[in-house]
Amino acid sequence: MKGLMLSKDELVKCENAIEEAIVKIVEMSKTNGAIVALSGGIDSSLVATLATRVVDVYGLILPDPSTSDPGDVRDAEDLANSLGIDYEVIDIGGILKAIYAARPKLGPRECKIAYANVKPRVRMVMNYFAANLDGRVVLGTGNKTELLMGYFTKYGDGGVDMLPIGDLYKTRVWQMARHVGVPEKIIKKPPSAGLWKGQTDEEEMGIRYELLDKVLYGVFDLGLTYEEVEKATGVDDATFTRIMERVRDNEHKRNMPPIVDIEAVLRSCHS
Repeated sequence: MKGLMLSKDELVKCENAIEEAIVKIVEMSKTNGAIVALSGGIDSSLVATLATRVVDVYGLILPDPSTSDPGDVRDAEDLANSLGIDYEVIDIGGILKAIYAARPKLGPRECKIAYANVKPRVRMVMNYFAANLDGRVVLGTGNKTELLMGYFTKYGDGGVDMLPIGDLYKTRVWQMARHVGVPEKIIKKPPSAGLWKGQTDEEEMGIRYELLDKVLYGVFDLGLTYEEVEKATGVDDATFTRIMERVRDNEHKRNMPPIVDIEAVLRSCHS
């Protein structure tokens, strides 16, 4: 779709804008730098690569041995070493087991998503523990496609101080990653949140990023109607409806919790 793919000049401008924003949040928060959780995947690798250029970055690699791919851990370590940043690997398996044991009535077979969501929430706690100890901000690794689709865990990987690539569709993340020199073996990996063995983003969402990004870009950036999106992308009605329903149903993830307007209630008492 025209406009979704970025030109060389646009990539440079986006790159500079992201780096400037990272510097700004570190300066505004009067902190010493940033924490980036490194998964061995493209999103965290891109954020770490951009952030390392402008602020001091500390990497956390937080595997769960029961589901994490050892290759991803190695890739995360290799990236940290190539960027020259300090990092540590912390096994969160024991923490997860302790949490799971607290509610033994229902297991992962009955409540697969509930169990899976514990993992990113534990990682969020570890990120902020390290950030508070070292006086740093936490940089998130979510992209625009994930945010619109709600493909993240509330108060898990969504619990961060800033989302440097939060306005880049996954298609553009791939472009930007190649532009800034993220290793090709990381770029070519099937995107995965690592929530369970063999899990991939596209399989869980039921659609390939290539088509999904075109639909989302057409609707939210170009303001196209369904008929125009269908003509431009070939998406069928059922898929389009499913995408839009998911965007709508996950609106709560993109907003702060609602607050009851007590002042309005009090004003009404005197009207």
